[in-house]
Amino acid sequence: MRFNFLGLRRVLVLVGSIYLLFLPTPAFAAEQVVLKYGIFRESLSVEELSTFAQTGELSRSLRVNLALARQDPKAIRQYLTEPMKVNPVFLDKVLNSQIGNIILDQISQVIFTPSRRADRQALRAALVLSASQDGQVSLIEIIKNYPTNEVEVDGVVYRRRHRLESAYRQLRRLQTNLQDLFGV
Repeated sequence: MRFNFLGLRRVLVLVGSIYLLFLPTPAFAAEQVVLKYGIFRESLSVEELSTFAQTGELSRSLRVNLALARQDPKAIRQYLTEPMKVNPVFLDKVLNSQIGNIILDQISQVIFTPSRRADRQALRAALVLSASQDGQVSLIEIIKNYPTNEVEVDGVVYRRRHRLESAYRQLRRLQTNLQDLFGV
């Protein structure tokens, strides 16, 4: 009798596991972006920013905020959309190293969580997820795949360089380092 009970229990665990495995789970990704330009702070939907990145079409809110912050929409769009080819497996290995932590810390000065906690982990997840989708990474993909409901982006100009440009350059360096190290 005990043997049948254990067999039934195993079958139930197996069926339950299969059910949970194939049950569609909602993807947790950023829905809102808070753009920060010095004293200016604007919240908009990731969809709105994504539409701008894809089409160049500015929403009224984004147009006003970029004008107030004296930002060039063409430059912002370029930083958001320029893709960098990376191998997701190598990217994951590098991002889980000391040098990867340094890179993540530098990029998280521009793209970060509202609480400023676990910025490195959130950014690492967004980068690896972005790379795993199509073998490349762009800033807009990172923002879209950021694993919190809200993501903050500091767009201020610092030392004559846009902070988004700095994040973009860090991603370019990461891509170059991966190519140099692994020949990919």
